[in-house]
Amino acid sequence: MQVPILTYHGVNIAGNDYDGNDHVAFAADLELIHQLGLRIVPVQWVIDRLLGRSERDLNGCVALTCDDGSNFDYYDLDHPVHGLQQGFFSALLDFRRRHGRDAQPDLHLTAFVIADPAARARMDTACLVGRNWMQQEWWRPAQASGLIGIENHSWDHNHPCLDSPGPHDLARGDFFAVANEAQAEFEIEQAQRYIAAQISPQVPRLFCYPFGHVNSFLKDDWLPRRGEQVGLDAAFGDGAVPASLHSERWNVPRYICGWHWKTPDALREILAATLG
Repeated sequence: MQVPILTYHGVNIAGNDYDGNDHVAFAADLELIHQLGLRIVPVQWVIDRLLGRSERDLNGCVALTCDDGSNFDYYDLDHPVHGLQQGFFSALLDFRRRHGRDAQPDLHLTAFVIADPAARARMDTACLVGRNWMQQEWWRPAQASGLIGIENHSWDHNHPCLDSPGPHDLARGDFFAVANEAQAEFEIEQAQRYIAAQISPQVPRLFCYPFGHVNSFLKDDWLPRRGEQVGLDAAFGDGAVPASLHSERWNVPRYICGWHWKTPDALREILAATLG
């Protein structure tokens, strides 16, 4: 198994070109993946294979994820500077309308969302455009669509815009700081419970480290010990290599749009090198 997991951020809108706009990139990448004859599959399938729960053939497959859970993941929104932006969900629907369901029958995007409403409101004001575009009312319809899965991106991202220190003397600004039992329960277990309540009867099964910050306490201690107890199957970082049967369960690698590739040709090279 060699599956590139590609990651996008709906808040990355610095223009309307591929480099600098993850929505433009996402729509173009759907077409490129399809043109290359690759299959898009849910990232949960990759984890099921990694854990030996499935024997699915994932040769020639790609998985898609997005981080932070802004409204741009689901809605088309009129950005005050860069105009109307097509949400990731709308791009998936457009792709299916153009090509038909059979072209990519397992088409899916996993959205890692921030749980805490107060933290999301603070981030919306401090980091976005202050239009209340970090909401949760879209989580349930997105999950029900079958095209998007809602998963855990922590309680509050331990974001630098939040008051510091946070609960349990948590220094704000990066996720490396989440380094003891109380802090891990606050950031991960609390988010599990909150997100599960919003998307019930579904439950989040995957966690994604904010900022891609993976520390030894979480990866080697807390998640191996508490992950399954709180309902998690795996956790994701960055890493810029394909997921394989040798990937670390609690640090599954991903490629990040705008960092590991910035052009369609660069993505083509990644996919060609990975999948042949």
